[in-house]
Amino acid sequence: MRSRNKTLRRTLPLAALAVSGTLLAACSGAGGAGGGSGAHSINVLMVNNPQMVDLQKLTAANFTKSTGIKVNFTVLPEDDVRDKITQDFSSQAGQYDVATISNYEAPIYAKNGWLAPLTSHANADTAFDQKDILPPIAQSLTSGGDIYAEPFYGESSFLMYRKDVFAAKNLTMPANPTWTQVADLAAKADGAQPGMKGICLRGQPGWGEVMAPLTTVVNTMGGTWFDKDWKAQVDSPAFTKATQFYVDLVRKHGEAGAPQAGFTECLNDLEQSKVAMWYDATSAAGSLEASDSPVAGKIGYAPAPVDQTKSSGWLYTWAWGLQKASKHQDDAWKFISWASSKSYENLVGKTLGWSRLPAGKRTSTYENPQYVAAASSFAKATQTAIDATDPANPGVQPRPAPGIQFVGIPEFTNLGTQVSQQISSAIAGQTSVDKALKSGQSLAQKVTDKYAK
Repeated sequence: MRSRNKTLRRTLPLAALAVSGTLLAACSGAGGAGGGSGAHSINVLMVNNPQMVDLQKLTAANFTKSTGIKVNFTVLPEDDVRDKITQDFSSQAGQYDVATISNYEAPIYAKNGWLAPLTSHANADTAFDQKDILPPIAQSLTSGGDIYAEPFYGESSFLMYRKDVFAAKNLTMPANPTWTQVADLAAKADGAQPGMKGICLRGQPGWGEVMAPLTTVVNTMGGTWFDKDWKAQVDSPAFTKATQFYVDLVRKHGEAGAPQAGFTECLNDLEQSKVAMWYDATSAAGSLEASDSPVAGKIGYAPAPVDQTKSSGWLYTWAWGLQKASKHQDDAWKFISWASSKSYENLVGKTLGWSRLPAGKRTSTYENPQYVAAASSFAKATQTAIDATDPANPGVQPRPAPGIQFVGIPEFTNLGTQVSQQISSAIAGQTSVDKALKSGQSLAQKVTDKYAK
């Protein structure tokens, strides 16, 4: 997740990809008749993440060649693609058969009747092996007992740190660190190298930026956005304690320019030796350990820091949703099952390199010796982090809606974004945490008024 749920990946130039997606749509006729231009063609609308771009490059020579189904891709930056998906799926216009959605949207879209259930397809397709999907990922894409999306890749969150810097400073990372221990380590690692800060934590506004890691801190420190009866808890003592801790830590020992720092900025800071630690998505490890990374082999990985809970990592997945209005559902399922399959992962590994796998979704991925060898430093840590998540029960009290780093209701997009702006201002020193959360409580109260009985 990035700002407004921009994903945790190193992105390609957005303008170029936006143009590319537009040109692809124009050339393929994706903007024309709904559900594809031929008897065996489908239209796929997807985010411009590198993994999706890899898929786009591999589809014609592999999927289309073997099935005869042409795939017309429209590839857009995340903010744009979310708007377009919502517009097309909510109206059931049927222009796009398949779209990339996350575990935030999947249950909401399912409840609204915008998605075709995939349960019968998945159960009938033994080669797809639905049971191989990691349970937390699978559960996050179901609603009312039915499967409504299949994952392309998944992620949780963990703590990344410079092993060489810790060794030079005689610092030891605990096997299961607490946030108190992390704050102490950040203070001791601050200045370990010229210009190096102790930790990088997102401060950039966005419900998928600063609010993603911060909400996991809130959860483990005993807070929640809403109690089980939908009573707003944004200015509660626990929520306040967690937010004050986060803001103080990033202000004292965090990266330069923290109020504007998101996933990409923190990734760059860790790669460029500007920070000693970083708490963020497990998906970052692939970039950190890439052959061209200046810190490859120097990074250690520890579980998401905790306080009152046993684990605190988030859960996120980009997945394939099938529009209910699609007139090409069988062909669409063939594409979805291929793009989410073990065979596709093997194709990527053999043709593009095992570090490029869209991992984090299947148990078998972490039993594949070639992938495990390529991702030996972080594969097990990633699987463990995902397996430890519980979106229905991520804190110390019952929740009225699922979600770890978000609240699984449509209103959270606006609520989380507005509160994030206040938190970012607190990180910048422009307001206090108390004032930020008082404002957030007023916004959350509007949700309470809608949902509370």
